[in-house]
Amino acid sequence: MREIFLTLALLMGVESAAVGASAPPADAFIVLPAQPSGPRITPYLRYQTELAWRQDEERQKVWSAIRTERDLLRVQGELRRKLLTMLGGLPDRRTPLRPRVTGSIPMDGFHIEKVIFESLPGVYVTALLYMPGANEPSRQDKKYPAVLVPAGHAANGKDYYQALCQRLVQRGYVVISWDPVGQGERSQFWDAKAGKSRYNRICAEHAVLGNLAYLAGTNLARWEIWDGLRAFDYLLTRAEVDPARINITGSSGGGFQAIHIAALEPRIKVAAPSCYLTALPMRIYNRIFKDPDSDPEQDLYGMISNGVDHPGLLLLMYPRPVFLAAAVLDFFPIEGTHKTFGEVAKLYRRFGHADHIAMTEGYHTHQYSDENQEAAFEFLDHFNQLPARHSLAAVKELDEKVLQCTRTGQVMVDFEDAKPLLDEIRDYYMEHKGQPVQSLRQLYYGKGYAGAATWKTAKYAGVVPEEKQIAWDKTGSSEFEDVTIDRYVLHYSGDLVMPLLHIYRTRNEGRHWMLWFSKDGKASAGDWPQVAKQLDAGFDMVTFDFRGLGETRMPYKAVSEDDPSLAQLDFDRAYVNPLSSVLADYVYNSLLTGRPYFLQMIEDAEIAARFSREQLHASKFSVASDGDGVPLANAIAETLPSVKLSPQPGTEVTQWSDLVLERRELWPIQYLLPGGAYIH
Repeated sequence: MREIFLTLALLMGVESAAVGASAPPADAFIVLPAQPSGPRITPYLRYQTELAWRQDEERQKVWSAIRTERDLLRVQGELRRKLLTMLGGLPDRRTPLRPRVTGSIPMDGFHIEKVIFESLPGVYVTALLYMPGANEPSRQDKKYPAVLVPAGHAANGKDYYQALCQRLVQRGYVVISWDPVGQGERSQFWDAKAGKSRYNRICAEHAVLGNLAYLAGTNLARWEIWDGLRAFDYLLTRAEVDPARINITGSSGGGFQAIHIAALEPRIKVAAPSCYLTALPMRIYNRIFKDPDSDPEQDLYGMISNGVDHPGLLLLMYPRPVFLAAAVLDFFPIEGTHKTFGEVAKLYRRFGHADHIAMTEGYHTHQYSDENQEAAFEFLDHFNQLPARHSLAAVKELDEKVLQCTRTGQVMVDFEDAKPLLDEIRDYYMEHKGQPVQSLRQLYYGKGYAGAATWKTAKYAGVVPEEKQIAWDKTGSSEFEDVTIDRYVLHYSGDLVMPLLHIYRTRNEGRHWMLWFSKDGKASAGDWPQVAKQLDAGFDMVTFDFRGLGETRMPYKAVSEDDPSLAQLDFDRAYVNPLSSVLADYVYNSLLTGRPYFLQMIEDAEIAARFSREQLHASKFSVASDGDGVPLANAIAETLPSVKLSPQPGTEVTQWSDLVLERRELWPIQYLLPGGAYIH
């Protein structure tokens, strides 16, 4: 079996002497009308959203069969197993925490301890512990309820959430807040000389780590959740903490962590996630325009297609108390929050726990507002037997240098034995690489395969084509010397469109056929030397745009709030940037619906070949590409029958597993395939 290769090498084309140095005009390669720049609901985004809603309907059918509490608990057990599978499991043992307190800060009525513990050997977690009372010896006879506060996305991590923590400690809770990996004092790409990370510490470090974790068959969330579970374990070591009254709240990325940690730690008493829970099909629809930055831990592979989604996460709390704080103007759509809350609250009510679930919403943007905090705290107080109060305590926020737990401000600098998370991801792959895996062909023809090999073709009639049909429309032809370029638009899978070119010499009699593409999609005038080379070799060329690339790109540059410098990239680079881009969001959307974008690109190649055989009378195909397209060309030849790889000398090749083993930080986002490191 041929190996599936990834490459960033440039494959140099040989200019054809027969055709000459000139090339056809650029408009000979343009199929679709030009679109004005700006955000828009593209056919591909609409396709992704409609697929997600269809999958959500399948989940709702399963839930509609819940008649008894026993049915609910059975569904809950299935959801928990699916969640663990999507995470790639959790570490199998709780290793020694080796906690140390590196300092203490007296405050008015409480004090803050600076804590460092190891969630795994060499994985250092920096945390702040907020303790009621002055900085005095612990009272063994006093047991306080506690709250875990996972930090949301902020460059300074836990320090950003100190006001929330101060308000909770002044209500009588022990509070622990820690830096997620890649944030605060836990940068994984710290340049000590420059005094900063190579990437921003809001989402970008997560993107670099999370994309490699996908290849290894796991998810960055595995380690984020584990850090939270070990913070829970640390609270159990403190004599001041009542182990029966440990709760969790967090906002945004902290809300994500809060609901996942609570779902997988049944001893957590109450969960109060803020500004996270919605309905994922709605998030698919708006993420490009609102908060486009890559954040792989929030896109578990198959989250929608496996019937989990946010309602499933929330149901994993049943029958424990859970409180949702939401923002009407959030980029997590409030309509989805209402939908999810309504579904789960109905089940709480049905089985006698109506008072265990509640929700509040503020008319504001993405934030854990004062009004939402006050409502969440009152819910927490009620279930932790604390006296009712209807106000928030005053806070005195401290400079992040004062709250620093490490000497230098970074664990990777302070500790010689600190283990980079990239090494953890590599080790995870090494531990699992002996397991049975599917081939790329098995993956492609497995779950989610649309059956393009048997689709019918028909002339486009101006309406959405029938299911399993390719409706084609010839939009024009151009002549250049002795070469003809026929232009087609293929309509398929609802509203999807594929611009396609058939390039051939009219005098070519013994026709051979080739699928050809570049990293951007179909051939353009700039690719003419390579096109001419194939024509000289006697090939008819079929070249096309993959969904979301080439002429089907959204004419919009996603705006990163985390790193404004990304907005300075030219459009071509900004569109495919793995840290924040339209294409990256397309890729993550495809993961949620269980059919990776990489496999969808192979499907587009199959559709192009199917059309060509039916309407152009093509026979067996070879496949070739420019240098950046080599991985996909290899995959197409590996997967589709009657398509063989055309030799492409001069390329340097790297397998997906090499990306993990070499800890490669950046690579083309369209080649993200969960578990790809195990395919050989």
